[in-house]
Amino acid sequence: MTETFDTDWLALREPFDRHARSQALAARLARALPTNPWLIDLGAGTGSLFRFLAPIIGGAQSWTFVDSDPALLDAAFNVTADWAMTRGHRITRTDSTLRIHTQTGIWQMDGELHDLANMPGDLPLREADAVLCSALLDLVSQNWIDRLSYALRVPFLAALSVDGRDAWLPHHPADPLIRAGFRRDQSRDKGFGRALGPHAAAVAMHLLAARGFHVLSAPSDWVIPRPALAMAHALIDGTAAAARVALPARGAAIAAWQEARHSQSMASRLAIRIGHRDILALPGKG
Repeated sequence: MTETFDTDWLALREPFDRHARSQALAARLARALPTNPWLIDLGAGTGSLFRFLAPIIGGAQSWTFVDSDPALLDAAFNVTADWAMTRGHRITRTDSTLRIHTQTGIWQMDGELHDLANMPGDLPLREADAVLCSALLDLVSQNWIDRLSYALRVPFLAALSVDGRDAWLPHHPADPLIRAGFRRDQSRDKGFGRALGPHAAAVAMHLLAARGFHVLSAPSDWVIPRPALAMAHALIDGTAAAARVALPARGAAIAAWQEARHSQSMASRLAIRIGHRDILALPGKG
């Protein structure tokens, strides 16, 4: 896996992820789980999906965070420990395990380094009670999702896959150009083969349904309000950078768009919505 993510970016996006994820699909997954489930989180990053979903599951549970970046796994333990203590939970910790002692049971997490490009490799996906990921499917190829779908026998929740819908308000004449460049960048190889980008959720739903899963989906859009300057500026700069790489000959137009968007943001005139979709696949008829 070649795509890496900065912990500052993951921290910045976490509150927007939390508000965007589908509560209904998370609750449906929780109802499908046995007592004291074991969940495998693919590309876990700093553990934001755990911090969203563990309270919804509620009772005793065990998680394995899988990531290719040891620094992110270290951050996952540290960030989650801090998060648990701010919620009034007691924690116990070893070099390999974090336990969060809650009134409803112990939430345990461990980490595993794994190159996710090698899917499923030696990951015990069929032994877990559920497999999860967040903001991962749009980075991978159709072949990767196909291999994963063959390996799954348990519920699968994939949160926050971009789906190609976006709105930058007010409109700007260069929006179509920026969108075209950004879409081109989304499809480049990010270490998993040619990335599916905005087609990921639809492809995954089709492949999982073909394997006999009952597949549900819900929109999970990022909504970036006008006062959220740090997130807006990160999206402006990230979108412009991706468009500039994809369309190097249009650098002047991209720079003008970037400058205009920053000015609008500083004047509290810019609102952004980035379309995402959550999917839940349940074995059999769900």
